[in-house]
Amino acid sequence: MNDIVSQLREIVDENGLLTGQNVSERMIHMWYPKPITALCIVRPTTCEQVSQILKLCNDNNQTVVPHGGLTGLVQGCNSEPTDVVLSLERMNQIEEVDPIGRTMTVQAGVPLQLIQETAELSDLMFPLDLGARGSCQIGGNVSTNAGGNRVIRFGMARENVLGIEAVLADGTVMSSLNVMIKNNSGYDLKQLFIGTEGTLGVITRIVLRLREIPQIQPTAFAAFDNFQQVTKFLRFVDQRLGGELSAFEVMWHDYYEVVTTAPADNIRPVPADYPLYVLIESMGAGANHSENKFNDILGEALEKGLVADAAVAQSESDRMAMWKIRDSVEHFFRHGHAFLYDVSLAIRYMDDYVSEVKRRLLDKWPDSHCQTLGHIADGNIHFAIAVGDDSSESHKAVNECVYEPLQPIKGAISAEHGIGTEKLDYLNLSRTKEEVQIMRLLKNSLDPNNILNPEKIFVSNR
Repeated sequence: MNDIVSQLREIVDENGLLTGQNVSERMIHMWYPKPITALCIVRPTTCEQVSQILKLCNDNNQTVVPHGGLTGLVQGCNSEPTDVVLSLERMNQIEEVDPIGRTMTVQAGVPLQLIQETAELSDLMFPLDLGARGSCQIGGNVSTNAGGNRVIRFGMARENVLGIEAVLADGTVMSSLNVMIKNNSGYDLKQLFIGTEGTLGVITRIVLRLREIPQIQPTAFAAFDNFQQVTKFLRFVDQRLGGELSAFEVMWHDYYEVVTTAPADNIRPVPADYPLYVLIESMGAGANHSENKFNDILGEALEKGLVADAAVAQSESDRMAMWKIRDSVEHFFRHGHAFLYDVSLAIRYMDDYVSEVKRRLLDKWPDSHCQTLGHIADGNIHFAIAVGDDSSESHKAVNECVYEPLQPIKGAISAEHGIGTEKLDYLNLSRTKEEVQIMRLLKNSLDPNNILNPEKIFVSNR
């Protein structure tokens, strides 16, 4: 093992290899504050170095765990004392912005927020957005097919990637840095690395698709008497906005009350007297036209009884305050340790499904707390569930409360966070045996020695 470390040190510069205390002083995740355990952390600066590192590790059957910004929520970056951690943090350059073709070519370690800010300098936008934007890295976003707040308008990470450079387990570099929106020339090989959590290859460079920056982002916060009212309003507002709806963030009362009650400092745009709330955002061009249109639509919805109460943002500070309510997920832990979930299901099942999950939880833990929110227009619900302890037995029992009701309605155990190790025991609830067999076939073909992020998504001997 020490020989591997010495050889890795020869590949990178003197700052490129961390061992001992320099490894253990790093935490796995801000919400999972346990020290990283690993043989070493190797930090390359070029694709060539990544290639040399993986070839060396593959030749020696040395397992490798890729690291990005460590903001994932399914323990997909957990490592063992014998693993080499491959961190892309020093591959953090924005290489090119093409304002005419509306593309940006970046290295995998660039933080998402820096990409957003750089695009804005050219009056463009990169629409992928999530709460961890300041610390997550684009390579991790792509390798987990991140979703976030604007999927209804712009799609998941997959829809915003044109090209990829990735390194296979044996060190082979696959450079497919396509810059075209349309390219049907054979297999679209970049898809092998998007959403596969670093198990098939390590992404090193990405060509991103940019969009024109919106001139106006009218935003409102609405309250609803029941879930049926929410779904009717979704159809109404999406139709009236004619494709400009960019966010439809639903918050159940349990979440809204927590994040608008001290010690939280959020101010309620509408009273906390309703079971459901929605943050609505539109992105359009032509400021006066879009603002007036948005206000007229919301007024019409109130007249039709599609909305119980509503407040429209009158300034940028109002808009940011509304988004702060949605993003105040640090209050998930108000009631102690919370288990976090993201699931996906057809909208028509959501009301009954959420009620069923909460019924199961209260049957087992009468004093439990379940905060609920989601990007429901794209079928995504998040739970933060506190039952009084964080034991593995309780975790498993909560998992069953959340995941089992998904199977008969063909829901997914992961909407946007991936599988990692957190959900691998439940993959069979969302994927057929045939699907998993094909996943294994791909893994065995591209990583026959099982060195890349092993025992993630599924266990190799199953």
